[in-house]
Amino acid sequence: MPTPPPAQEPAAPAPAQRPAPSRPQPAPNTDWRDAAQTAGQWTYAGNGTASGATFGSGQFVVQCDPGRSTMTLLRAGPSGAGSATLTIMTSTGTSTLSGTRSGRGIGATVSPRDPVLDAMAFSRGRFAVAAPGEPTLYLPSWTEISRVIEDCR
Repeated sequence: MPTPPPAQEPAAPAPAQRPAPSRPQPAPNTDWRDAAQTAGQWTYAGNGTASGATFGSGQFVVQCDPGRSTMTLLRAGPSGAGSATLTIMTSTGTSTLSGTRSGRGIGATVSPRDPVLDAMAFSRGRFAVAAPGEPTLYLPSWTEISRVIEDCR
């Protein structure tokens, strides 16, 4: 009698395909200091009794009213009514200002000696302005802001 062929061992299972290791995705950049600057530039205007600095086509305005000894910060946006806030982020900190909505946007009035003004003027190259429901503005700290502040002091 012929000898039976040797029993075959069952085939070893193919090694599991492992996905190639993925590179960790960098976390999205959430630091306002690294965001792209809002397009536009500052312009200064004064008429002897009041002065102001306007960014772009009026997206943000810093205005002095020497008669009332106040400074107004205005973030353009859709018209409305009621209270709102402006959040100013600078290299030295964040300030949230109470404001009101108007036909021009959200405005907040502060004293010419309010520390937020110096923080904006001396922020390391830029500052940011956030308002509810509006895109954040990333603005350069140019001398026009300092000039308006000094006009009011």
